[in-house]
Amino acid sequence: MSAALDEPSRPPAAGLGVGPALALALGVSLLISAAIWLANGALADWTLAQRAPGAPRIYPWRAQRLADVGKMPYTSTLKPINWLALGATAGFVLLHFVQTHTFYDGLAQDVPEWTAMWSVILLLLVVILMENRRRGIVFGRPWGGFVAEAGGVARRYHGYYFAWATIYTFWYHPMVFTSGHALGFLYMFLLFTQGALMFTRMHTNRWWTVTLEAMVMVHGVVVALMNVDGMWHMFGFGLAGVFVVTQAFGLGWKRAVSWTLLGLYVGIVLAFYSQWGWQDFPRVFRILGGYYIALPLLAAVIWVLARILGAKARGAATMGDNLPTIQPLDRVPDIALVKTITVPCSQANAFAV
Repeated sequence: MSAALDEPSRPPAAGLGVGPALALALGVSLLISAAIWLANGALADWTLAQRAPGAPRIYPWRAQRLADVGKMPYTSTLKPINWLALGATAGFVLLHFVQTHTFYDGLAQDVPEWTAMWSVILLLLVVILMENRRRGIVFGRPWGGFVAEAGGVARRYHGYYFAWATIYTFWYHPMVFTSGHALGFLYMFLLFTQGALMFTRMHTNRWWTVTLEAMVMVHGVVVALMNVDGMWHMFGFGLAGVFVVTQAFGLGWKRAVSWTLLGLYVGIVLAFYSQWGWQDFPRVFRILGGYYIALPLLAAVIWVLARILGAKARGAATMGDNLPTIQPLDRVPDIALVKTITVPCSQANAFAV
């Protein structure tokens, strides 16, 4: 996901438009989801005596770097780099599907579940930082200082982290069909599509990007309902609160609409807990408040890292070998192979985020 940018107008180019390309990607995503459902019966009696070798994973950092170095303009049609990214994504989705039906799972047995969850939570927080300049953080008001600076850094380099985060959580889970997994994988497919549409107008379309942000609310509620712990309303109202406090103020409609949505949200929450019971009301703020506590902390980390790495890069440029240099990004290997691990079917978990 990316913040909306102010790009200069350019003449239309020949090729497939991003609108039809997005529709095609959505259709393929639904077909893959249907394939997961149809093949799910083959995993019903799956047993695994020992770990089996997993499939390699590719990090699309090279494609991202090529696009950055080339300083590509934002266009309304797909470029070769977009086709490359879409094709590679489809290939590795198919690979994970085959791997699930051969060895069952990837990373879940050997890495904590919270790592998959937080990889996506941090992604969503970075998006809020990136959009700070355009839509603000709270009620349309942007935050300045180190938060604004961190947002600028995130806008420049977010693609590298987003590529890792989505691939990591994708390979954490087996491609099985439960309501949580099905919606989670569909969400992953859409995030992959967003990354593959880099440097196109659709990549910065505010309605498309806010849809991707808001989908986590639906997914969180579904997974919470699967866990039958009664906490679905915490995820639903908590993440809906993020929408009305932050995301709704970036959709280009009149501020009165955003304030009206906020008023409706408050009224619905109060009405719900007046019937449900006020004992669970504070749980809403675990998510709603947690977002706005974690946000400046994340911004501080990004700001400090940017200062440290920036100082090292400047020092290396002026002092030669007196300071350690940072390996240029164009020397990052084309493919990073990471061994994936298997997990018994009984240990499968639905997407946590």
